[in-house]
Amino acid sequence: MHETIRLAGLVQERIGDVLADHRQQLEALGPDAIPLLDEAADYLAGGKRLRAQFCVLGARSVGRVDFDDADESETDGVAPGAASPALGPDADRILDAACALELFHAAALIHDDVIDRSDTRRGRPSAHRHFAGLHEDADYRGDADHFGLAGAILLGDLLQSWSDELMQRACDATGDRAAARAAREHFNRMRSEVAVGQYLDVLEEQRPAAAPEAEQLERSTRVLVYKSAKYSVEAPLLIGAALFGADEEQEQSLAEFGLPVGVAFQLRDDVLGVFGDAEVTGKPAGDDLAEGKRTVLVTLAREALPNTQRRVFDDMFGDPELDDEQVEMLQRTIRDSGALDRVEEMITRNLDRATQSLAAAPINAEAKARLGSLADRSGRRAF
Repeated sequence: MHETIRLAGLVQERIGDVLADHRQQLEALGPDAIPLLDEAADYLAGGKRLRAQFCVLGARSVGRVDFDDADESETDGVAPGAASPALGPDADRILDAACALELFHAAALIHDDVIDRSDTRRGRPSAHRHFAGLHEDADYRGDADHFGLAGAILLGDLLQSWSDELMQRACDATGDRAAARAAREHFNRMRSEVAVGQYLDVLEEQRPAAAPEAEQLERSTRVLVYKSAKYSVEAPLLIGAALFGADEEQEQSLAEFGLPVGVAFQLRDDVLGVFGDAEVTGKPAGDDLAEGKRTVLVTLAREALPNTQRRVFDDMFGDPELDDEQVEMLQRTIRDSGALDRVEEMITRNLDRATQSLAAAPINAEAKARLGSLADRSGRRAF
């Protein structure tokens, strides 16, 4: 746990340096740009740093990365964006890659909230609502909501650009050109898969009716895998491992471990999207029900309902004006259908599959132990 806290601190420090460096570079644009840069800093403060952790453990699976020897006092006075003198070159470049993933994740969340019309994120206004609020407070002309959407889209684009710069810096610092090329390929593929997975998610919400059960489950699973599961665990692992020269067998083993962990993580997220505590998730209770998310959980619930009850469920599902009583009714229907129990079983099976893959993986023994622990916490969302 100490190392997790230490890594989170280093990630936050590096992100702060990167933001300060960009703020300095953009100073010539004047004070009107400050709210955009301030929102970037506020949005990137804190978080579980799950993707950073998996990236570092991917590197440690095949090489040596040591943050423990870093003396925090040595970081005083370091110029923004400069490599910390407390870190060796190996730790420094994997930290850049880990931070690149965190910036990409933040951008994806900002765009996701725009797409889903979500008003909150982590217990605070989502980016587009924040910018809409700035518009209203300043009494600007035009439409506040449109300004909010524009500001959020541009902030997400900006963070994606900075993410790419950090990833390139990590690759440039890698002496092995083949390793750098492999890491970059994993990063590029991840970005494409997330964008297309997000589109498929939007498409599912717009279809006039759910597909037959087997087809709908396949669609929901495809969205789960490509929108979230792969980029949450598998891609960070492969990027970190590739930067340290992982061979094909090692990458395959990490992929076989990472994908089921990512699936378990997203299935747990889907459960929280229906049954989660708003004070814990930072989103309204039953948010996925109001948004009409055709998740695996919802698909399994519909499959188990009698026709009459299914029609009632479908009439309410996806209504943005759902009140608390209706949310509770849908939650009860899903629970009584047995779908929640089935998803819990799926989470357990995926974690068991990951554990079996990890046991046979030709990687560092210490990294195995830490990956096993992080996989368990990912499936339970116990961070």
